[in-house]
Amino acid sequence: MINLLPPNEVHLWFVLTNEIEAAQISAYQKLMTPEELEKAERFHFEKDRHQHIITRALVRTTLSHYEDDINPADWRFSKNKYGRPEISSPQSHSLRFNLSHTDGLIACAVVIKQDIGIDVENIGRQAGGIDIANRFFSTQEVQDLDAVPESQKRERFFDYWTLKESYIKARGMGLSLPLDQFSFHLSDNKPIRISFNPQLEDNPNQWQFWKLQPTLQHKLAISLCNKEKKYRLIIKKVKPFEPSTLSI
Repeated sequence: MINLLPPNEVHLWFVLTNEIEAAQISAYQKLMTPEELEKAERFHFEKDRHQHIITRALVRTTLSHYEDDINPADWRFSKNKYGRPEISSPQSHSLRFNLSHTDGLIACAVVIKQDIGIDVENIGRQAGGIDIANRFFSTQEVQDLDAVPESQKRERFFDYWTLKESYIKARGMGLSLPLDQFSFHLSDNKPIRISFNPQLEDNPNQWQFWKLQPTLQHKLAISLCNKEKKYRLIIKKVKPFEPSTLSI
């Protein structure tokens, strides 16, 4: 391992799918397992098939950036009982990752050892708003969303939604964690906070969050279980196999 990931950094790699050309799609397919290729062929729409292929290429090339003695095609993955993908081989005892994709954007977050979750959403999609919040958000979040000016409600809804999705992905338990049993507290002047109903048995002080808008059409959030130190976020816009084009 040459390109060590610093122990106090989270690296976010993202791809804009409309920047990927057909020749690159063909190259990415060569990295995939027969099972991944078979799954790609089951997608009815080419857009969804390409999204799946780019996602697999992104995670494989990203992990090999840190483990450069491992070919991107050699990574193998499994899922826990709730569906969270994890590295099964070659053995990497320190790298942890999480993936998310939506129309137009695919993202991968990587960290050493800690539990991490990421969610990205296209805010141009039809779904999203108070009706969904009333069904799934906590009482406090619904009240806070109601207080936001009408012109800001849609964007604030996606702030909550991406944060909540990223948290349950970091916990690795999916929707078995009720979305109304924890609340995010958003303020323009303070760090993002989280609080829990007692039955969730979690400590709000061991979590760190980021919310971003990588494009005008996309909202993104990251949740990190931070038991030791504060982390800083490094963002890299990339095309798999090519150098990153942005580092912050």
